[in-house]
Amino acid sequence: MFDLFDDTPQPDVDWHPAWLAPTAAAEWLARIVAETDWRQERIRTPGGWVDQPRLTAWQGDPGAVYVYSGIRNVPQPWTPAVAELRDAIAGLCGARFNSVLLNRYRTGTDSMGWHADHEPELGPEPVIASLSLGATRRFDLRHNATGVTRSFQLVGGSLLVMRGKTQAQWRHRVPKEPAVGGERVNLTFRVVMPELRKK
Repeated sequence: MFDLFDDTPQPDVDWHPAWLAPTAAAEWLARIVAETDWRQERIRTPGGWVDQPRLTAWQGDPGAVYVYSGIRNVPQPWTPAVAELRDAIAGLCGARFNSVLLNRYRTGTDSMGWHADHEPELGPEPVIASLSLGATRRFDLRHNATGVTRSFQLVGGSLLVMRGKTQAQWRHRVPKEPAVGGERVNLTFRVVMPELRKK
């Protein structure tokens, strides 16, 4: 029975597990892989500089510069496919996204560790819309204060929108899943305000 007094933390998310039909998601994946200028960036860790365990690209409006993990991302122009998806998702979310981070997980051994998207230029309560294409991967959210974890199976065509205090109160990751052989591309649309970054 559902407990009306259950105060277990819940992230502020909108979950659309089948935002795109599987055939449409596969078509978008092929277009985006072909159109995007993928890069293997190096990030700063406590142990030194290492290659990111995935490929990335940063697209956006001119001036939408984003800095994280020692990487200064100057936007590439929007590709046609990504711009179409941006406009459709913006209408759903009620946000005008000016940038997107694309992550390409080539196999299940590509991953992303625990982190929060809380850089100053995203503002205090960012809206971040995460669209998944390709192979299904697990996405974990862990509450900072309690350690409570919420997991989602991100299938091709699913859309997860994080809002409110999610970035301030939760961390998230895409763990390694060696059994997954297929490729996944994730697009996280966001609003970057470089003027908020400390000089």
